[in-house]
Amino acid sequence: MKKNVADILIEALPYIRQFYGMTVVIKYGGHAMVDEQLKSDFARDITLLKFIGLNPVVVHGGGPQINSVLQQMGIQSKFVKGMRLTDTPTMDVVEMVLGGKVNKAIVAQINQQGGKAVGLSGKDGDLIQAEKLQIVLQDDENKPPEIIDPGHVGKVTKINPAVIHTLTRQGFIPIIAPVGVGESGETYNINADLVACHIGIALSAGRLIFLTDVDGVLNPDGSLISSVDAETIRKMVDDGTISGGMIPKIECALEALQQGVEKVPILNGKKRHALLLELFTDQGVGTEVTM
Repeated sequence: MKKNVADILIEALPYIRQFYGMTVVIKYGGHAMVDEQLKSDFARDITLLKFIGLNPVVVHGGGPQINSVLQQMGIQSKFVKGMRLTDTPTMDVVEMVLGGKVNKAIVAQINQQGGKAVGLSGKDGDLIQAEKLQIVLQDDENKPPEIIDPGHVGKVTKINPAVIHTLTRQGFIPIIAPVGVGESGETYNINADLVACHIGIALSAGRLIFLTDVDGVLNPDGSLISSVDAETIRKMVDDGTISGGMIPKIECALEALQQGVEKVPILNGKKRHALLLELFTDQGVGTEVTM
């Protein structure tokens, strides 16, 4: 029998009570960032989370938007191991698109829904400290590894969450672009999954949620695994059940769990209101990774 509105609200009640006051870090990316309906849904969902007592913190990507602007400017993108090689002109575009166009569009959409969103990059309040990332390629075990300089690609060395705490205490929703700053003020392009992971750890988040373009972690037969522990996840990576682009997210999930984040849901952001369905329904819609 189809549930009515009252049934849905009653089902959500224990979860709203459980999550009240909890910090929830959401990595926002993929198709959900380019489809107009999904963008509007996401803004509503984040606003609702704030109004019912959670503290959402959003870390966003922006690969397709960066690609579009680089193409318009005649700058060719090059990738190694999934990472964009980022010379100085490319870094200028990355910072402009992530910290400007994409970040402010998300802020505006949430504010239109009645939320109070504030856009940040890692430079604001020295939020994301970083250093240069070196890419190591080992194609032949009999030859020394090849070290590739990716330019302005960084890795997180420290998160200073003071500015996030200040904003959330005042009722604001932080929207964070994954741009970090080095010791001498250098600007670094950082993988948004990694930034979300480190911010989740620094905030002792109750949930670190990844919105992706797949349903979650799948069995070999393609069926969705609704909940899985860290030990099983490691075995699935070793035997090849988990592969490709899911591996970096799984590595982030395991690190976050080891550092105190309670659970890491992985959701399909192409499903409307996936965030709400995962958090506030008995069945959920993705894979919940736990210790």
